[in-house]
Amino acid sequence: MISSLRGVVSHVGLNSAVIDVNGFGMLVQATPQTLATLRVGREAEVATTMIVREDSMTLYAFEDSTQREVFETLISVSGVGPRLGLAALAVHPPEALRQAVADGDSKAISKVPGIGPKLAGRIVLELAGKLVPVEGPAAPVAPAWEDQVLQALTGLGWSEKDAGIALEKTAEENPEAASGADVGHMLRLTLRRLGQDAGRAGSSRRAAAGVN
Repeated sequence: MISSLRGVVSHVGLNSAVIDVNGFGMLVQATPQTLATLRVGREAEVATTMIVREDSMTLYAFEDSTQREVFETLISVSGVGPRLGLAALAVHPPEALRQAVADGDSKAISKVPGIGPKLAGRIVLELAGKLVPVEGPAAPVAPAWEDQVLQALTGLGWSEKDAGIALEKTAEENPEAASGADVGHMLRLTLRRLGQDAGRAGSSRRAAAGVN
């Protein structure tokens, strides 16, 4: 099995390319996206998979192993050959295909030329649990104003920990103000809260001292 090729590109066509590997011109079939990354006269490296049939041995090339994996999984479905596998990758990025299968979105898959609703449904059914998204949910991004308010508070002498806790509580109690991204307003609200917290802490210390 030839899993990758590295060599100088000697030809790029509409559906295929030739890569010169140590004097051997290796013909590969590929998607337009992969072919667009190849330049005649320049060295290239592609991930490959070989399909062997009674009358032929054909190499299919991909930009990376992720594309190859999705291709190989797709063609494991009855009725989906290499041509349709390449067509699917030409229409949808690998992660979009994974997501479509995970969501049971046969309509998205049927947008691939040559894949009708019935075959799209079979792909979703047979590949459920096999073709799954690899990109997790995006990590929550802190509002743009949060860093500015924290910097202002630490600049005024508050510790980063105390400032962060106070800011988090202030945002929870004032969601409209937090969503408005008004740095000055959030700074004033947080300073007020810090002052109140400091006042309560002082009262507690005085009360404790009086008791003792």
